[in-house]
Amino acid sequence: MPDLLLELFSEEIPARMQAKAADDLRRMVTDKLVAEGLVYEGAKAFATPRRLALTVHGIPARQADLKEERRGPRVGGQDAAIQGFLKATGLTSIEEAKIQRDPKKGDFYVALIEKPGRATIDVLADILPVIIRTFPWPKSMRWGTRSAKPGSLNWVRPLHAITATFGLETEEPDVVKFSVDALEAGQTTFGHRFMAPASISVRRFEDYEAKLLDAKVVLDPERRKDAILTDAKQLAFAQGFELVEDQNLLDEVSGLVEWPVVLMGSFDAEFLSIPSEVIRATIRNNQKCFVVSNAKSGDETGKLASKFILVANIEASDGGKAIVAGNERVIRARLSDAKFFYETDLKTRLEDRLSKFEQIVFHEKLGTQAERIKRIERLAAELAPLVGADVGKARRAARLAKADLLTEVVGEFPEVQGLMGKYYALAQGEDASVAAACEEHYKPQGPNDRVPTDPVSVAVALADKIDTLVGFWAVDEKPTGSKDPYALRRAALGVIRLVAENELRLSVLRVAGSALGCLLEERTKEAIVDNQKLPSDLLAFFADRLKVQLREQGARHDLVDAVFALGGQDDLLLIIRRVEALGKFLDSEDGKNLLAGTKRASNILSIEERKDKRIYDGAPDPALYSLTEEKALAKAIDEVKGEASAAVAREDFAAAMSAMAKLRPPVDAFFDKVRVNDEDPKVRENRLKLLNEIRVATRAVADFSKIQD
Repeated sequence: MPDLLLELFSEEIPARMQAKAADDLRRMVTDKLVAEGLVYEGAKAFATPRRLALTVHGIPARQADLKEERRGPRVGGQDAAIQGFLKATGLTSIEEAKIQRDPKKGDFYVALIEKPGRATIDVLADILPVIIRTFPWPKSMRWGTRSAKPGSLNWVRPLHAITATFGLETEEPDVVKFSVDALEAGQTTFGHRFMAPASISVRRFEDYEAKLLDAKVVLDPERRKDAILTDAKQLAFAQGFELVEDQNLLDEVSGLVEWPVVLMGSFDAEFLSIPSEVIRATIRNNQKCFVVSNAKSGDETGKLASKFILVANIEASDGGKAIVAGNERVIRARLSDAKFFYETDLKTRLEDRLSKFEQIVFHEKLGTQAERIKRIERLAAELAPLVGADVGKARRAARLAKADLLTEVVGEFPEVQGLMGKYYALAQGEDASVAAACEEHYKPQGPNDRVPTDPVSVAVALADKIDTLVGFWAVDEKPTGSKDPYALRRAALGVIRLVAENELRLSVLRVAGSALGCLLEERTKEAIVDNQKLPSDLLAFFADRLKVQLREQGARHDLVDAVFALGGQDDLLLIIRRVEALGKFLDSEDGKNLLAGTKRASNILSIEERKDKRIYDGAPDPALYSLTEEKALAKAIDEVKGEASAAVAREDFAAAMSAMAKLRPPVDAFFDKVRVNDEDPKVRENRLKLLNEIRVATRAVADFSKIQD
């Protein structure tokens, strides 16, 4: 079947837009094809700084013919209805319609509509201009004389050429004929801007990709990334260094070049006195270059070297000397600025900066940054004994943790906030744990971020995140749908990971209550929304976040609901452990069968309670047990309730689940031999109460009704 080649050739496409643009092009074209009844075999899109390209293979040469029966009005119906039916179906007279017999509803007219399929190349000529005109660029522009015309094209940068061919692999393809803003689609593209700028005539994708490679254009961004990474590693190794890999920078740089050429430059060794992260940020942000570390044996192993690696877009005649020299000049100037900022920052102690926070508003309803720091300091001191931290160190760390936000280096490079706080704290002689907390109190910032383990860091990190959550909850700035401007979901997940990975025993309700108390002392109570419900609402939010985390880990998130439904559960570590034990139990045969039996009991109870308009609670009467299976189940329930409750009380959830497993045989036997809805009303009531006892017994570990089958 035929293939489509489409290329949109323009001026520079910003690197940050390329991946999404390629995906948008693939999605928009293939969605339109499918909507037109043209199911394809495969599609792949590509992006370079100057072009978007798409290949779709295995497209039918034409649409299938369509045959449709359309039902019309009743025979003998109103003339207006018949005329409307004729117009809608294209029939010239009602005699051309068939009559469909319906013994119940009467006879109806039916039109058989035949619509011949169109050639795919004609369909493409219709849909491609629409896609180009409606392409969802984040930012677009109009340019030149064409922009003065109504309805002129908006595009990310000036669009210069459109290549569109369609045909079989074994034949010469046809050009898909259409135009956009006087640009006629053809089969001409262009190579590298400097090394091969001449026009190139292409036919299909394989021919197109090969000719572009000859013209110094690597079309596939993944191939460009591989080339950059391989060449950079080899160049660094040849000089006795190791490349400091940076995936985000690699993604960006690969979108800046069509023909990557890796070169190495250097800077003055005196700049190595600056923290390595600042050097890296300076070189990365200003020149999009990679840094390298020492790979030789000795004390310098792993430390940054005074070298950098850049990626040029041209094979220069001088071997890249001028390109390297130009980058060295810029990097030298930027590193000089960074060194000045760093040395200036060291002259002022962190605590001497704090007064400026009194003039900086954190949030109009939550006060200044200074007020927030005081709240975090108090909360960190309260949390310290609970996490095994020194109270004085936790208080000191919380006081200093935000101070680096006011430094010159962080003002220039916001991504090193926290990290610079650690460096400045160490430089002024702070305790190592206090300094570490200045960096680590922001962590974890995502699912792959490291979780702090130093108790002082843990105390301050928890205080920072809980103050954020309680504060924005208190002023009714909760996340809604996909909107979470204050990253509260991330903060809650951070608390969960801190608790789980450090195995901390904390009462969420008590800690949230303390944080709310600190807030109420500073802010007017009128600004706080529904503060009585805040801790419990926040606990429900933690439950939702815990479910998200379990889902991402491939675990059963419905078990969180089953545990939270018991009420009074606010120790996140115990909740996680109970969920884990419940999950293991339900993976066993005993667990699966007991869940089925419990759900069967609940379903029967629900039906009968709705029908009788009453609840069958209360203890059953042993005198009414007439069958062995009733007595055995009642005895097992009594034993299991005691064992499971005792195991839960001593936090041995595995033992609680083992106790629950003992219910499985008597529950199975009960449903196999006992008729619940006995003819004797008293026996029926007693058996329903016995079913309720199953439900009560299992609630010692979880609400089984919340568990999905």
